[in-house]
Amino acid sequence: MTPAVEVFPNADAAAERGADVIAAAAAEAVAERGRFTLAVSGGRNPWVMFGLLDGRMPWEKVTIFQVDERVAPDDDPDRNLTHLLRSLPADGAADVRPMPVTAHELEQAAASYASALPDAFDLVHLGLGPDGHTASLVPGDPVLEIADRDVAITGEYQGRRRMTLTYPPLNRARNILWLVTGDDKVDALARLRAGDPSIPAGRVRAEKALVVADAAAAGSPT
Repeated sequence: MTPAVEVFPNADAAAERGADVIAAAAAEAVAERGRFTLAVSGGRNPWVMFGLLDGRMPWEKVTIFQVDERVAPDDDPDRNLTHLLRSLPADGAADVRPMPVTAHELEQAAASYASALPDAFDLVHLGLGPDGHTASLVPGDPVLEIADRDVAITGEYQGRRRMTLTYPPLNRARNILWLVTGDDKVDALARLRAGDPSIPAGRVRAEKALVVADAAAAGSPT
C-alpha cells in the first residue's frame, strides 16, 4: 500500500497544506467521535505547520501525543516537546501528553505511555529522514522488529536514545500525514512512494496516508 502524494512549490506551501489536513481531520473526528487524537513528530517544518493552526482547531477537544522523543532533560533544545509547545498557537489549549523520557526506568515509562494511547489515532504526523527513518524507527535498530509493544526505547541514534511509537500504533491510525521537505529527502521520498520496505518509513502501512512534499523533496523542477 503506497501513500497518496501532493507536491507544493516550497516548504511553506507544504506546511500550509499540512495545516489544512490537520484542521479537516480534527473537524471530522470531533463530529464523529467528540474528540481528536493527534500524534506529532519533531522537526523544523512541523513548527511552521502547527503555527498555522491558529483559530482553526477545537483545542478543548484535542489530545496531542508524541510520536517520538529524545531521552534528554526537560527544556533541553534537543527535545521535540520543547519546540512543539512553543509552536502551538496562542489559542491552543490542547491536552498535550509528553513522552516520559526523564523517567528513571525508561522501559516501564514506555509501557505506561503505551497504556494511555487511544485504540487508533485519528491522525499521525510523520517526517522522513534522508536515511529513510521515520519517528525514531531508524535503520538497523532492533525496535524495527517489535510487534508486541506500542512504545519502545531505541538504541543511540545521533547521540541520543529515543522513545518511539512502534509500527503497530502507526498502522492502526485512521490517517497518516507525512510532511517531507528538502532536497536531501529525494531518494528517501522516492523509496517511500514506491512502498520500499527496506527503509523504515516504507514499512508504515496505515489505511489512509498522504504525503505532502515540497518540490525539492520530490525532485521536481522549481
